[in-house]
Amino acid sequence: MIGFLRLAIFGYIGLTVLYFLLSIYSRSTYREALEKEWDAVQTEGPHDLGSRDTFIAAGMAGYEKSLRKKLIWLVYVLPTVGVIAALYLLNFA
Repeated sequence: MIGFLRLAIFGYIGLTVLYFLLSIYSRSTYREALEKEWDAVQTEGPHDLGSRDTFIAAGMAGYEKSLRKKLIWLVYVLPTVGVIAALYLLNFA
């Protein structure tokens, strides 16, 4: 039992590190896409999107509510379900 608890604790520590790295990567790629979109629209012609910072801030506020951000939580859900399913299948099936 102690071995399983140790595995669970270190596993969730590893998953937390993975979650933060994946979250930072996802935010940076989304921000980079917003920056490229703003640059592309500004070079096409005289479009008034406001300043670059306000455009990116508005886009990142939309990202905070997006499905993409919520799907990153699957980093915790999928391994937990997999371990529980494996334990069940190995012990009761």
